[in-house]
This record gives sequence, structure tokens and C-alpha cells, in this order.
Amino acid sequence: MGRGKIEIKRIENSTNRQVTFSKRRNGIIKKAREISVLCEAQVSVLIFSSSGKISDYCSANTSFSRILERYQQNCGKKLWDANHESLSAQIDRIKKENDNMQIKLRHLKGEDLNPLTPKELIPIEDVLQNGLDSVRDKQMNYLKMLKKNERLLEDEQKRLTYILHHQQLAMEENVRDLDLGFHQKNGAFATHMPMAFRVQPFQPNLQENK
Repeated sequence: MGRGKIEIKRIENSTNRQVTFSKRRNGIIKKAREISVLCEAQVSVLIFSSSGKISDYCSANTSFSRILERYQQNCGKKLWDANHESLSAQIDRIKKENDNMQIKLRHLKGEDLNPLTPKELIPIEDVLQNGLDSVRDKQMNYLKMLKKNERLLEDEQKRLTYILHHQQLAMEENVRDLDLGFHQKNGAFATHMPMAFRVQPFQPNLQENK
């Protein structure tokens, strides 16, 4: 008993729709690969999902661009409009400019200079000289900045040394004042001390020696 015929219409359930898409897409790409290998056919497949994700396959012995060119030649249909042709021309121009820049860069590195004439070497020499002058200017500015910072550090060190010296002098003067005040107080205290509390010099008893 064969399977029932499936009605071809949009699947409303998003999950079922995604599952069916994945299965059918894999089946199409598998069949394209098989016919390309078995029959030496040139096959290309492009599939875009509803979310915009692309899936593709192209035979190993060709490319998408070649197949499109063959399609355009065989069908006589122009696939690219004026805007696309203009964009293609811009891409070619940018590629050429990039190639020229790569050549100039190699020349500035000192590579591939043998084919150049003396006249062609002059602009390269000028560019290198200007670059060297710019580097030297940067170095001089850096050295000037270092010397300026060095002078600032020396001035700051002198200022701190000056402040420290005066603080030491002030501390020494305070110590002398405290010491002088201490001796003055002791002298005044000794002057007002009663006679009974004054220390008498020790006198030997002469009678006991007789």
C-alpha cells in the first residue's frame, strides 16, 4: 500500500514547516550531488529559507560564476543590469588601486626596485626622506619633553629640599628654646627653695677624730 498523496500547500505550523524545509532541502542537495557525480553534470543549487538563510551546492568542476556565465550565453539573457555593471567596474578599479598600493608599499620597503628607472626612484626617495624628517622631528619633540620633565623634577626636588631644611632649622630652634626654658625654671626653683631643703656640703666631725 503506497503512501497517500500529500496536498502541496503552505504548512501553517512553523515547527512542522521548518522540519519539512530541512528535509526537502537536504534531499534536493543530495540529488544535485548525485547527478553531478554520476553523470558528470555541472550543477549549482541556491536555496533561501523564509528567514533568509542560504544553502548552496555547486559541482566540484565548476563555480557559480561560470554557471551563470554559461546560462547567460546560452539563454541570451542579461543577468546584470547597468547598476550591477557599474558596481563591477568599481570593484575592478578598487582592485587595481589596491594592487598599485601594494606595489608602492613594496617599493617603499626597498623591494622590487630593479625594474624602476632613476626618474621613478626620485618620488620614492622623496617620500622616504619626508618620512625620515618626520621621524626625526618626533624624536626631537620627545627629547625636548624629557628634558622639560627633568627640569621640572629638579625644581621640585630643590623646593622640597628647601622646605625640609627650614623645617629642620625650626625644629632645632624649638629644641633649644625648650632646653633654655627648662634650665631657667630649674634655676628659679633652686633660688626659692628653703634653706632647710638645700643641700649642705658634707663636713667631717672633727671632734670624733680627736
